[in-house]
Amino acid sequence: MSYESYPTPPPPPTGYGAVPLGDPRFAPLPGATFGQAIQRFFQRYAQFRGRASRSEYWWSILGIVLATIVLEILTAINSNFGIIGILWLGLIVPALSIAVRRLHDTDRSGWWYFIGLIPLVGGIILLVWYCQSGKPEGARFDG
Repeated sequence: MSYESYPTPPPPPTGYGAVPLGDPRFAPLPGATFGQAIQRFFQRYAQFRGRASRSEYWWSILGIVLATIVLEILTAINSNFGIIGILWLGLIVPALSIAVRRLHDTDRSGWWYFIGLIPLVGGIILLVWYCQSGKPEGARFDG
């Protein structure tokens, strides 16, 4: 069979929601470093579809905690109470989106995030799910 006889691939999809299933842009980043996780955290700022690996999720959480600590210290030095509020306003959407993507990697809908509203038990359940390894079935959320 010659090269010319191979069929041509179909054109890529266009329009809203045209990302094909299994698109690598939405796949988790296993073994992410701190820098990669933070970069991806801000690149996928408000992206609720796709998945996030354990390392990507936990490095991002560490980044949020470190930023909060630094700003708390600066607030204590300068007595400027508005800085922390501005930080949290800027990070609430990406923190929520990475939590939803982490649930997707464990093959759970992002709506399970609201189980955290159940006092004590909900937070523990979410923590256990965030610590679980990703499941291949979670690829259904890629795109």
